[in-house]
Amino acid sequence: MKIASRLAQIEESATLAISSKAKAMKAEGIDVVNFGAGEPDFDTPASIKAAAKKALDEGKTKYTPAAGIPELKKAVAGWMKRLYAVEVAPNQVIITVGGKHALANAFLALLEPGEKVLIPAPYWVSYPEQAKLAGGVPVILQTSAADGFRIKPDALRKALSAGVRILVLNTPSNPAGFAFSPAETRAIADVLADFPDTIIFADEIYEKLIFGGRKFESFLKVAPELAGRTIVFNGVAKTFSMTGWRIGWAIGPKDVIDAMGTVQSQMTSNPTSIAQWAAVEALNNPPDDVEAMRKEFEVRGQLMADGLNAIEGVKCLPAEGAFYLFPDVSAHYGRTLGGKKIGGSADFATVLLEKAHVAVVPGEPFGNDRHVRLSFACSRETIAKGLQRMKDLLKK
Repeated sequence: MKIASRLAQIEESATLAISSKAKAMKAEGIDVVNFGAGEPDFDTPASIKAAAKKALDEGKTKYTPAAGIPELKKAVAGWMKRLYAVEVAPNQVIITVGGKHALANAFLALLEPGEKVLIPAPYWVSYPEQAKLAGGVPVILQTSAADGFRIKPDALRKALSAGVRILVLNTPSNPAGFAFSPAETRAIADVLADFPDTIIFADEIYEKLIFGGRKFESFLKVAPELAGRTIVFNGVAKTFSMTGWRIGWAIGPKDVIDAMGTVQSQMTSNPTSIAQWAAVEALNNPPDDVEAMRKEFEVRGQLMADGLNAIEGVKCLPAEGAFYLFPDVSAHYGRTLGGKKIGGSADFATVLLEKAHVAVVPGEPFGNDRHVRLSFACSRETIAKGLQRMKDLLKK
């Protein structure tokens, strides 16, 4: 059967592919250390699960409005006000089937064929693929580890000058683990002020996972004057360890949110009713587990960074946010490991999984082939075991 030509340019999610392969190996009885998964290993807090059970008992199992229940939209608005003193009307919020769904809706609602989407690298693997599915043209803005993967204002200005419909910003970052300070975000906003036709996509899904005493501020708080062309994306997955509940949202100008709602009404209809009520509880009454998880992630991130930097030929910046590290392993390219010559990050990840049974994600799909991504959303013991296996393989 002939497959639509639009799919010829779309790659499978590298993160999901690695996780799937690691799970398949585990199912065969192989002891795999999985540093590929982009989800917390903690259980969803008890109070949130109780809210879902209550919704079930009360029969809240029917269709809801396609763009989400009013109670959850109000909870999202309240979250923004409490955390950032940003006023958001509930009709500026759409509830989606996870944060990825919110981004897809927005690309479909806003992009005309051939319009450019500026994406700083390294980037989350789905940004360019979703842009292409919507008819857009991804344009990659390279950054470097030497600059902490920061966007240089002059480079941003030059890239925007070529005509850009959408700029995608993600902080704290997946995959690089950096986090912009409010001052750095302000510097980006100052450049954007000179490009009034560019829409800002601010992906803030890791907002509560911030380390080293750093401060995170939403783009809407830092640059309120750009609110008329800013869309913020978020969800409960990372903050509340609710990846499988599939609840995300977008905040933006009402006309854009309405357009996204039109897309959603024809694609999925409403997110799961029970999960929406669980998210209401999460946002209105955040459990103490949230800070406990953040603190544990901070410890794990430092443990993993120290371990990686102790391996010869591996260079790794510390994690400032999220739960990822993005070490440079390119010193090992050209070597033969496990009978295979390492030509890039895909080869490196393949050999590491097949010979050391450690799953990492190649950096190439994130826009930087010198690196691989590791998640420290796993126990300290798992981190120590996986790093020892990696060290032993690279010694050979």
